Amino acid sequence: MDDGNHNHPLTMKDIARLLGVSVSTVSRALQDHPGISKQRRELIKQFAREHHFRPNVVAETLRNSRHTPQKVIGVIMPEFVHYYFASVLTGIEQAASKRGYRIMVASSYEQAEREVSICDAFYRSQVCGIIVSQAKNTLNCDHFVRLTQDGVPLVFYDRICTAINAHRVVVDDYMGTRKAVSYLLEHGCRRIAFFGTSPNMEISINRYNGYRDALNQHGINIDENLIKLCDNRVVAEEITPTMMQMVNPPDAFFAVNDDTAVGILHAVKKLGYRVPDDISICGFSGGNQGQATSPALTSVEQDGLRVGQEAADILMGLVEGTLDRNRAQKRVVKTRLVIRGSTR
Repeated sequence: MDDGNHNHPLTMKDIARLLGVSVSTVSRALQDHPGISKQRRELIKQFAREHHFRPNVVAETLRNSRHTPQKVIGVIMPEFVHYYFASVLTGIEQAASKRGYRIMVASSYEQAEREVSICDAFYRSQVCGIIVSQAKNTLNCDHFVRLTQDGVPLVFYDRICTAINAHRVVVDDYMGTRKAVSYLLEHGCRRIAFFGTSPNMEISINRYNGYRDALNQHGINIDENLIKLCDNRVVAEEITPTMMQMVNPPDAFFAVNDDTAVGILHAVKKLGYRVPDDISICGFSGGNQGQATSPALTSVEQDGLRVGQEAADILMGLVEGTLDRNRAQKRVVKTRLVIRGSTR
């Protein structure tokens, strides 16, 4: 007997062929139908377990002409409170509702394990596709690979699983950062600290590369002492005072998000520095948080609403067949540097 190894996920049709039974027999056995003998049920279920069979409920629904596939999109957010992610969600919902889709939303709370369980729950709930920004500590993307193998359309936004050739919508992290750091340099700053996020994420790499290339373009050597892993306000308020005690402290900060930039702002003001006369600070997000500070925060504005709309547009195109699932859709939304009072 063929051992059942395939380059594609095992289907009920495969099991039926390998065991010499009908597809309907396999389907009923897996559902413990009493019309199938107990011995045969156990044989089929054991074979399915040994070969890691997962019923493709999405495909089954699409194949069953008696049912209309659910027009429900699963959305996974790293967190609810972040302005950017909230605006992305708004964009997804607006675009989806215009075409008769509903959304089902869950947050990973930046936990890889929870992200895996949400993917499984969405799969079992028969969502027609999933839009996701992965958690910071997600290193293993097997759960995303399984979804694509099982025929579930998957679109990433902001944080991308680079292990697969994924459909994605991102902002221009590299150019947004490069323009912001170049602006700081052109206005007299020479020692610009960079507060970044987890190096396993593509957005972190792109923003660091933008920072590095801006410095290189202006003939400034990179000082590793000015580069820190810091992506939230609490940590920023803890480490900024130490950096300002350096023999040659920074005269500007670029932060990976506005929350971190606000922490830097509070820390340097508490130390008695004047912003922007002594220290310039730039964030990345463009949310309401930075506009409420004193002085208001200069920031790279990313259009979360547009990102969400584009992600939903791709997902619905994949579901409806107007976009090729085998050709990765990649869209980039431009950023805009908004100058406010925290920079010279």
